Formats: sequence, C-alpha cells, structure tokens
Amino acid sequence: MSAEVKKEIQLEIAHVLFIDIVGYSKLSINEQNAAVDELTQIVRATEQFQKAEASERLVKISTGDGIALVFYTNLEAPTFFQRVSLRMTRSIPPEETASKGTVLIPEKSIAILPFENLSGDKANAYFADGVHDEILMRLSKIADLKVISRTSTQHYKSAPENLPVIAKQLGVAHILEGRVQKSGDAVRVNVQLIRAANDSQLWADTLDRKLTDIFSVESDIAKAVADQLRAELTGREEQVIAAKPTQDLEAYDAYLRGLAYTLKSGDTPANALAAQKYLREAVRLDPKFALGWALLSYVDAASYRNQALQPTVALREEARQAAETALTFQPNLGEALHAKGYYHYACLKDYDTAVRYFEQARQLLPNSSRIFESLAYLERRRGQWDRSEWYFNEAERLDPRNLHLLTQHAVTYINYRRLPEALRKADQVLNISPDDIDTIALKAAIAQAEGDLPRAAALLVPLHPTADNPDALGTQAYQAILERRPAPIIPRLKEILAKPEPALGYSNGELRFFLGWAQEVVGDHAAAQGSWRQARSELEPFLKEQPENYYLIGDLALVNMGLGDKATALALSERAMAANPIGKDASTGPWSLEILARVVAQMGEPDRAIAALQKLLSIPYSGSLSTIMPLTPALLRLDPMFDPLRNDPRFQKLATSESPKSADK
Repeated sequence: MSAEVKKEIQLEIAHVLFIDIVGYSKLSINEQNAAVDELTQIVRATEQFQKAEASERLVKISTGDGIALVFYTNLEAPTFFQRVSLRMTRSIPPEETASKGTVLIPEKSIAILPFENLSGDKANAYFADGVHDEILMRLSKIADLKVISRTSTQHYKSAPENLPVIAKQLGVAHILEGRVQKSGDAVRVNVQLIRAANDSQLWADTLDRKLTDIFSVESDIAKAVADQLRAELTGREEQVIAAKPTQDLEAYDAYLRGLAYTLKSGDTPANALAAQKYLREAVRLDPKFALGWALLSYVDAASYRNQALQPTVALREEARQAAETALTFQPNLGEALHAKGYYHYACLKDYDTAVRYFEQARQLLPNSSRIFESLAYLERRRGQWDRSEWYFNEAERLDPRNLHLLTQHAVTYINYRRLPEALRKADQVLNISPDDIDTIALKAAIAQAEGDLPRAAALLVPLHPTADNPDALGTQAYQAILERRPAPIIPRLKEILAKPEPALGYSNGELRFFLGWAQEVVGDHAAAQGSWRQARSELEPFLKEQPENYYLIGDLALVNMGLGDKATALALSERAMAANPIGKDASTGPWSLEILARVVAQMGEPDRAIAALQKLLSIPYSGSLSTIMPLTPALLRLDPMFDPLRNDPRFQKLATSESPKSADK
C-alpha cells in the first residue's frame, strides 16, 4: 500500500448504541406509542445525546422497533454498523438490505403470485383474481405467517421464471402459483407451493368443483398451504379459514368485480365509481354481506379523503352506514373494524377513535399492510412524523412493491422537505412502473422545489397527461409559470377544459384557475379575467354540497384574488383555515395558510404575507398547489405570485435562506 493511500485512511472509533424493545410487536398500538415515546425521552435526556445533537454530530438510523445511535467525531468519516437481529431489520425492505448483508427471511413466509386465467372468456379474469385474493385473505389472518399483500405481487406474471429473485425482492421463503378455469358452473383450480431458495415444488393440487362450492376450494387451499408451512393456527383462525363470506354467489361475483377495481393502482374517479357500483350491487343482493359492506365503506371513506369522488355529506354518510352495517352482522370482522376506523380518520378526523378501531382490527388482521398504512397517514396528520415513518416502514415490510404506499411515503418526505429521500422513493416506484406519469411529475416537482427548472423541464416535456392526471397537468402548468413562458401550456389547458370530465368535479375549476394564471403571466389580462370568472361560476355550486371542503374553498379564494375581490378572497382564505386548522391536521392544515400568504401578497398586505411565509418555511406540510410541494426558498424566488414582495428585505432573506432545520432531521 502506498504512503499516500495510508495517509488518506483514518480509522476512528465509533460508539454505536443499539436499543430494542422486547416483544414490541405483541403490544397494542397505544402501548407501542407509549414505549417509543418513553424510549425517545430517555435517549434525548442523556448527556451524550444532547452534546452530539448540539454539535450536529448525531446520526439517527431507522431500525424498526428500536433505535441505533452512532456517535463519531468526524463528519466526513464513514460509519458502518451491522444490523444484528430480525427485530432490528424488520422495517427495512429486503431490496434495501440485500447489498448490506444477509437478509433474514422468515421460514413461514409466503407470497401468492397472480393466478392465471385459463377461461376462454378474458372477462373472467376478475374471477381468477378473486380466487387469488380470497386465498390470500384467509392466509393473511394467520398470525404465525408472514403474507405479502396483493398490491406487491400483482406486478409479477402468473408463473415467472426467476422465482428466487422475486422471493428475495418480496422477502419471503415460499411462492404460491395458481391457475383458474371457469366454465359454466364448473371451476378448476391448479396450485403449487414452491420453496423459492431452490425453486423446488413442496406441494401441488388440482381441485375440480362446482361454482357453488368455490368457498370450500379457497378454504382447502389455504388450509393445505398453512399445513405445509407448519403454521400454528388458533381455533379462531381455523374458523376464519373455513368461513363463507356470503351464501349468495351473485353477490360474491359482484363483490369480486368491485374488489378488482379497488386493487388498481390509480385513485381515479373511474376506479372509485366502478368499485362503488359493484359493491352496492353486492350488498343489495345480500344485505347481510358484511365483507361487502366493509369494502364499500372503505372505498367511500378513502374516496372522501383523496377526493377521487366529490367529498359530499352523502358520501360521508354512506361510509358511516356501511361500516356500521358490517359490524352489525359481524362484530369481529377485521375488515369491518378497519373500515369503521378509517371512516373516523378520513371523514371525521377523529384520530383517537380511529386508532382504537385500528388496534382491534390489527389483532384480527396480523398481515394487513393497510392497517399500518392507515396509521402512517393518521400520524402524519397528527404531526407525529417519526411514528408515521415507522408505520410506513412496517407497511412496506408487508407490501414492499405497493406503488401507492411508496408514493405516499415519498409525499411524507416531501412534506418534510427531505427531497433526496423523496427522490429515492419515487425511483423505487419507477423501478416497478417505469412509465408512471404522476411519479415522473412528482420528480419534476422536486426539481422545481430545488430551483432546478431545466431538470424539471427534461422530465415534464415527454409527458402527455390527460384530465385523469390532474396533478401531472398542474405540475406542467406550474413549470411554465415558473419559467415565465406559459404560452405553450395555454392551448393544452383550453383543449382539456373544452370537454371537462364531470367526475373530476371541482378539479376542473382548479385547472381553469391555472389557465387564468398562465394567461395573466403571458400578459393577456382580459383572457385571464374571463377564465377566472368562469372558474368562479364552476366552483361556487360545489360549495353548497361540500361546505367543509377546504381545498375547494382555497381554490375559490385564489380565483377571487385574481378577480381583484380582496374582501371575498380574504374571507374565503380564513374560512379554509377554520375548516382545517393546523392543530387538527399538521399535514394539510398549513395548506390554507399558504393560500392566505398568496392572497395577501397579491393584495397589498406584505406584513401578513411575510408572517405567514415565515411560519410556513419553518414547518413540514403539504403544499397548496396541485404539486403538493410545500414552499421552499427556491420556489419563493421563482413564483410570480410573490413578485409584489421582491423588494422587501424580509422576503429576500426568506428567499435566500437554507431549508429549515426541521426538514433535514
């Protein structure tokens, strides 16, 4: 070794403290939260922690249900540590740990790949998917097994050649493959259980039954797989595996069709409406179909939250009634308990009640990534960012290739302005679905927030979003406005708005606001006023049905700002803040404060604008435009809406500051 190389290598002693909570997974959610809070307080109270944090020489590493603290003296020196227990690694996706050491994969773990549809009619694909999902659902209720969620397996073929690689990506030891053939009232199901390490078959069977006996087919397969994996079943779990969700095959068929739409990757109005249609038919045919009622409630509540459907009082009420009906018929159905909790979270923002229902559901659905995902969203709205991060990691452990889950994890990083980490999550999504328009647009929005408009443009130019991709379309429009060259986007927006999609509801008015903004920036004041007047006429009727929709109220505030109606714009801004206060929702609550900042900046109140911007730059949140990006110093420098503040020294200081410290932790 040369003298130069020897001189460059400087070995230092790093002090690594591993802290674990024994039996964490068996604690209730409230007990888990209390234990983590207590552990955090103990660590933060130590002299070593306080000194390291004060000197910015403390590294915090996500380790699941514990903490690993690494103290070192040179910020440039690499620090390595070995994750030494399954408990410590269980929140790390297998694909992230594979390059760092041996991945610990539980022997009693399984992924069920999509079942191949061998029926002559391709329209029967939903039936093959339904058989697959029912078997998965039954196995996932066995606490002694690790079962990967369908949203992670649906991206694979029915019988791929590279099973060992797939198993490693999913973090499982076994793979179940299947084929389904439906002909008239007869059903044939072929299945084989494979040990992934050596691609060897452990068990296989062919079941020929009448369609009326489909539930016993699903039960028999689930029981046989559990036996092969030597899973220990409780008496309740044996009953769950053998249970029939309904006696009405037509209702079950409608349920499977609705379920198929809930499993599509996009939260689009078309998917939500189709799922709602079939699930309503399922419970009409069998009014005691608890599982159908539970899924209908979840679809309604999720669509109310993400606004795939218009968030009306009627939609919220159907979500409540459907959940309560499911619990009336099956009080111990995990899916029904989760649905009731999700209603309290999404529709009422009653977080404490939601957690109680989620905790009950978790005892019955030990492999449900959806419960951890729901808790991640809930804690994000509570402002408990570390807890939210932990729940996201737990959800990804059970569902490592769920595009929606990975995207929302990226959104959390965006809220916190942890943009490099958000980019890595977005790239995970694109590794699975390379052409996902919304994810590419999300990466462009990150580039915008960093002030790199050329990089954003390179990502956005090849995209051709439609009305079904309003976020991507909004990101393109915002890019043109930030570049101060919006002329090319104007005809595109006009083309889409010439035939507005009714299912998008008030989102059409939001796009028309962007059209007016682009016209104003290009210098066509008269056209901008016309677009904003039309936007106002389109948005105001929705307010009667959605009086608490702070997104809608905020859009109307911006439109009235453009029209020069200061009093109305201010009143609507304050109404939006009252409808969703920051104390109730730490994630989207500040959205309305950003609306106020934009309104007062444009309408001659610089002191109020600066105060609002100072607050916004100091906290994590979801931004007010369709990019969901919180304001950053770079965006302040670029956004034309803040032009009236350009000569104010206080604004100049904000626009040239670094990202807030809270965003870097």
